[in-house]
Amino acid sequence: MIKLRHYRHDLSLLALAMVCAGGNGCAQEYVPGPNVLPVVIDSKQATKLVLAQSVPEYPPIAKVNYIEGQVKLELTVDGKGTVDNAHVLEGNAILAESALKATRRWIYHPLITPSGPSGFITLVRLKFSLHNRSAQTELTPRRAEQDFLRQVKPPQVVRRPDDAPAGDAVHMRLLVNDQGQVVDSAVSPMGKGQFEAARETLRGWTFRPAYWGNLPIASYLEVDVPASATSVARATSNSDSR
Repeated sequence: MIKLRHYRHDLSLLALAMVCAGGNGCAQEYVPGPNVLPVVIDSKQATKLVLAQSVPEYPPIAKVNYIEGQVKLELTVDGKGTVDNAHVLEGNAILAESALKATRRWIYHPLITPSGPSGFITLVRLKFSLHNRSAQTELTPRRAEQDFLRQVKPPQVVRRPDDAPAGDAVHMRLLVNDQGQVVDSAVSPMGKGQFEAARETLRGWTFRPAYWGNLPIASYLEVDVPASATSVARATSNSDSR
């Protein structure tokens, strides 16, 4: 890990600024797991608690396609100061996968409270910016990403178990990495049991990654995942017993 004293780093091919979000709330589109603690801290508090942060790699495919931008994440830190969960709220999928890999290795001091050390939730923004954009291109970051996405073959669900539960469908946005693994997921607001049941169903699915030409890449995939009443009840019971 690389210890960082500042949130701005100049690298040969990029400038990567890391700034925790200034808001006091967390995104509502994601239903966190049962171990998430309800302590939310702002950017100033989170910055003071930083012990070590590894710098995200600028993905080569993003560089050659002039893809830049910001990735916004929600971090859940446990009582020992390690990142228990990192979840992408917004940002290009390729940059987001790199941001997830890095932030999941960050280390913080636990939050000190009257009852003792505590975990917390905070928002972080990582900005990926190329220093040496070619003088031959006048592409804006938005146009560069749009042009790139037109060349991408999206990820696909390859196999769903025949015994997949029947029930109400939960619409989810998945981040599928270049190996066809789901590394992050987001859903609309719903009950914890329904979210956990849908996530359990996903474990039996197999995915094919997105492709840019012959190269597999990370990409988002929108899917409807069944969550039967039985599996929802089981997931709710398991969550309550923890």
